[in-house]
Amino acid sequence: MPPSAALCVYCGSSSGKHPEYMETARIFGTEMARRGITLVYGGGKVGLMGAIADAVLAAGGKVIGVIPRQLVEREVAHPDLTDMHVVETMHQRKTRMYELSDAFVALPGGFGTMDEMFEMLTWSQLGLHKYPCAFFDVRGYYTQLRHMMDHMVDENFVRPEQRASIWFGDNMQALFDWMSQYQGSYTLKWIDSRSVKA
Repeated sequence: MPPSAALCVYCGSSSGKHPEYMETARIFGTEMARRGITLVYGGGKVGLMGAIADAVLAAGGKVIGVIPRQLVEREVAHPDLTDMHVVETMHQRKTRMYELSDAFVALPGGFGTMDEMFEMLTWSQLGLHKYPCAFFDVRGYYTQLRHMMDHMVDENFVRPEQRASIWFGDNMQALFDWMSQYQGSYTLKWIDSRSVKA
């Protein structure tokens, strides 16, 4: 990714079971700052979210948070970001994060991470954006998800081209290289003519 680009990172508000999750978030944030890439994320100060934000800031980088007001009121908002956008709903949060970003990466996380990332995958499938989407597979966290996506292709619910546009891996250099060379293309969503009534 070129300097001044903004990367949206979805990740857990939990630290996870293994220390490697937090350590990877810190390394990832430091690398983003070294490359001059702005972090866009959910605005929290806890878990992997807090770790990656702290790492970017500590290395002199920029961090933009987007957080719903109800979470600010629960005192989980990060107090030291470059910029913080407070919105009213989760839907507004996801839209604003999309508007601020040039690419999307999921580190390990739970339901919220999946919801946010799969919305971006769906929008890509529908031709609403052409930005790179990737899963950083720490400790094989996303291995089963990768297999599930391959199964979706095998069962004719996802086109091979759509699946091939999503990056999985655990090599940070390879991920940033892939994002810098990514050229998005739109493939019509798979609609089975047998299910469409005349």
